Amino acid sequence: MTTSPITSSNISRNDVLFERAKKLIPGGVNSPVRAFKAVGGTPRFVQRAQGAYFWDADGKRYIDYIGSWGPMILGHGHPAVIDAVQKAMMDGFSFGAPTEREVELAEEIVKLVPSIEMVRLVSSGTEAAMSALRLARGATSRSKIIKFEGCYHGHTDALLVKAGSGLATFGNPTSAGVPPEAVQHTLVLEYNNLAQLEECFALHGKELACLMMEPICGNMNFVRATVPFMTRCRELCTQYGALLIFDEVMTGFRVALGGAQSLYAELIPGFKPDMTALGKVIGGGMPLAAFGGSKAVMEMLAPIGAVYQAGTLSGNPIATACGLATLREVQKPGFYEALGERTRRLVTGLTASAHKSGVKFCGDSQGGMFGFFLFDELPQNYAKVMTTDSPAFNRFFHAMLDKGVYYAPALYEAGFVSSAHTAADVEATVDAATHFFAGM
Repeated sequence: MTTSPITSSNISRNDVLFERAKKLIPGGVNSPVRAFKAVGGTPRFVQRAQGAYFWDADGKRYIDYIGSWGPMILGHGHPAVIDAVQKAMMDGFSFGAPTEREVELAEEIVKLVPSIEMVRLVSSGTEAAMSALRLARGATSRSKIIKFEGCYHGHTDALLVKAGSGLATFGNPTSAGVPPEAVQHTLVLEYNNLAQLEECFALHGKELACLMMEPICGNMNFVRATVPFMTRCRELCTQYGALLIFDEVMTGFRVALGGAQSLYAELIPGFKPDMTALGKVIGGGMPLAAFGGSKAVMEMLAPIGAVYQAGTLSGNPIATACGLATLREVQKPGFYEALGERTRRLVTGLTASAHKSGVKFCGDSQGGMFGFFLFDELPQNYAKVMTTDSPAFNRFFHAMLDKGVYYAPALYEAGFVSSAHTAADVEATVDAATHFFAGM
């Protein structure tokens, strides 16, 4: 496909497409963060992508650090993935009946994530989290749940809540259209706050169906759960009979082969969650997600149990082909070591460049996921993240965009490196940032 040139009046095709889109699509986008509302300006309409790059409607190339918000761990258009998808397409797009490939993908997930004995495939991370929540309530015959401020688990009603100012505040909806009764059983706590966690379980422990959390948050940029906090989450769930649910839609197969839970298992003897929601990488860029856990819990799902969950396109044959090919590539020797080293080089390079110019900056990374803040030290909760300098970030975002470097167009989103990113890409990114920091 060729790109229409920018006219002599210098009107960008991105601007033209955005104006067209706004007439037909709310906000001009099909997912809110794409609209550049937080940073200002016009979103880039992607024409094509290959490797670590994409090209916009004006034909400009960008180094891509969102990778479809995480799935493209191999980069865009990896040959093995393209081959698997093309072969699957020739056999049919969708059947509404079981396929062998669904079984193969389930086998791979169970093999790689020890806490998962059985798994159910779905089509989105929201579906995975929503279904895991329903299953937890069905398995425990309890209604109350714990989530943490700054952890995003999709747009299901019961999880679209923020924390209030007090301890264990019952959630208030953060979206119109969510009635108060839909979140009346949702308790929202501060991430990494041990005192709140202890008191919440003391007050409500026998009524709690589950505690759902991101072990490494990617929706308040990049914030890890501390080891003492994670240890106590596991202990309290076990003590009170609540299920510990890991939302690894973002971190699963992204931060390590066994997900974030494998990293905590190395630090906490015997550690594992009761259930896990997965997405993004397991679909390789196709609409595919999953949730899984112990056989005892998962067998409570229909058709053999009383907890209902279904999906017309669940286990789609093309999506499973894409996901299987991706999972087989990331298991190759040295994959995560190389990916982690490249990501660390990016974060340390940005940090050193900022500090050289006297700019407050800190960052963290794990595997192919990273985040950075305009702070002296890494924040541990959402309240701290919210105090960062938004105007400064917006200037940084647009300066990098002008240089052909594409970060998430929002201050509170993590970034992603793929195996397709090269040392030269990292160097070009740091060089671009250096010019900006010097100007600050």
